[in-house]
Amino acid sequence: MSGILDPGPVDRAQAVVALGGGHGLHASLTALRLLVDDLTVDELTAIVTVADNGGSSGRLRGQFGVLPPGDLRMALAALCGDDQWGDTWARVLQHRFEGDGEMRGHVVGNLLIVGLWELLGDHVDALDWVARLLGAKGRVLPMAVTPMDITAEVRGLDGDDSSLTEVRGQVQVATTDGVITSIALDPPDPAVSPAAVEAILQADWAVLGPGSWFTSVIPHLLVPQLRQALVATEARLIVVLNLGEQPGETHGFAPADHLAVLAEHAPDLSVHTVIADEASVGADLPDLEALAAAMGARLVVADVALGDGTPRHDPRKLADAYAKVLAGAT
Repeated sequence: MSGILDPGPVDRAQAVVALGGGHGLHASLTALRLLVDDLTVDELTAIVTVADNGGSSGRLRGQFGVLPPGDLRMALAALCGDDQWGDTWARVLQHRFEGDGEMRGHVVGNLLIVGLWELLGDHVDALDWVARLLGAKGRVLPMAVTPMDITAEVRGLDGDDSSLTEVRGQVQVATTDGVITSIALDPPDPAVSPAAVEAILQADWAVLGPGSWFTSVIPHLLVPQLRQALVATEARLIVVLNLGEQPGETHGFAPADHLAVLAEHAPDLSVHTVIADEASVGADLPDLEALAAAMGARLVVADVALGDGTPRHDPRKLADAYAKVLAGAT
């Protein structure tokens, strides 16, 4: 081991698939990449939400009819190494154009991915080429290979179910003023890459979360082929809870609420471990312990927060938590 982590003995390097999107998946993949460096993980695959309809991704999606590339780009950047090559390419990939022209707000990595999609005509093949260019320590796959929208049933903050309305679009759902009661995908059964299904079925571990709960995490459970693979796989599922509520999307949510909503959307899903931040749990600990136990999962409470006042995970602390979970499996 490199000395960064001290997880205890691990019989062999293991295959891990991580599902999510945005900044939450970026933090999780950065943590898991450290385990690749330490030879605890030998095969790492990200399966990324592709429903974004805002910013540079939304503009490219609308103009070219492609998958929104932004979350895929962030996942690729997270898998870059810490050496000069990896650091440079990660910064290039994440560079956002300034100025006052039409290119303002576009991101280099988004344009690179869309260009390769046009050139090669295959989503997965193009992403593999980008990963090779970056020297990425893992593979990035889209959740689906057709563009989709997230819709949500939302009730008012007064809790009156008679006022339910439908909100459409990832950005709109994430910023709603109401309370989300359920979400769905349109189309409800999008086409999925066989590579994504195979990665789940062949994994030793699957990681779900952290991230925007309704727009980055739960959508994976609504894709029928991915849901079936997650239920059928022998991989042990780790659920990583967010550090706090997200204004608009999970307003007023305690840690146990996040887990309860996941259980409501996927009651047939078997969870092996739930990771929660010790400072974020607080008085919710008894409820969280009871719910995790009811789901047959063990609860791991650890310091995984960045500690800068933001609700973000520290990749190195999260890597340590992951390593201990992987080493402690029975």
